Amino acid sequence: MTGEVVTSSGSVKVPGGAVLALLGSAVSNQVGAALGDLAFARVGPPGVVAVRQLIAAISLTALARPNLARMSWAQWWPALSLGGVFAVMNLSLYTAIGRIGLGLAITLEFLGPVTVALVGARSWRVAGCAVGAGAGVVLLVSPGPSTDWIGVALACTAALCWAAYIVLNRVVGSRLPGLQGPAVASCASALASLPILLSLLLTGRFDVATSVLCTAVGVLSSVVPYATDVVVLRRIPQSLFGIVMSLNPVAAAAVGLIVLGQQLAPWQWGGIVFIVASDVVAVARSGPRSRPRSR
Repeated sequence: MTGEVVTSSGSVKVPGGAVLALLGSAVSNQVGAALGDLAFARVGPPGVVAVRQLIAAISLTALARPNLARMSWAQWWPALSLGGVFAVMNLSLYTAIGRIGLGLAITLEFLGPVTVALVGARSWRVAGCAVGAGAGVVLLVSPGPSTDWIGVALACTAALCWAAYIVLNRVVGSRLPGLQGPAVASCASALASLPILLSLLLTGRFDVATSVLCTAVGVLSSVVPYATDVVVLRRIPQSLFGIVMSLNPVAAAAVGLIVLGQQLAPWQWGGIVFIVASDVVAVARSGPRSRPRSR
């Protein structure tokens, strides 16, 4: 099954299966984040992130079996950089979720892909999209004396990391076959988180329920999205990736309501709509990007 996406450079035929895979990846990611929130009381965001990265490293390494001895520096540096992005992005995002809620944190994080799209679209519409996204942020955050600015700053840090993730993932996907790039990146991130994990284990913070929750987070929010993104980004333009991933904030708000009981005010839903609409317009006008050759 194939579909067609219209951009400023013409129509682009894309496989429908790739789009469905990205949608499934988005839902999986947000459900995993919600489960992580349930474990925060026991091990905190650092503990959840440490287990998440360990599960991702074990699963992806078993699937990809990267040949580390034969990797060149041109392959090592983007993979290690991606590992650093994984660590900072996940820790800042999960801490933000604990402070300001799932829907708000994920929507602010989504400014990362919006920025990537805006940078790639050089036209007068860029200014309009930027204004729309900015209006969405104001509505979403609703600045005031009670605003948790630390949580907002952490979510914005995660946004910058997500922008770097998109760019680095394409480089990794073009230089390393299969899932080897995400596997190496996850191993590097897991090693960095190992001291946190060992400390929590030694102090008896992990019970059975918490361990199960954290393991589910690792599978749903790391293994599924990382594997899906690196494979799908070889088959579709970066602009289409941004359009499909526009549903992440909506999925996060819905999952936050259903799983965690976190309700958003009507104006906050309006903020989500502004940000998502700005991104869709920006990436649709940015045109198709060249795709790396499939391996």
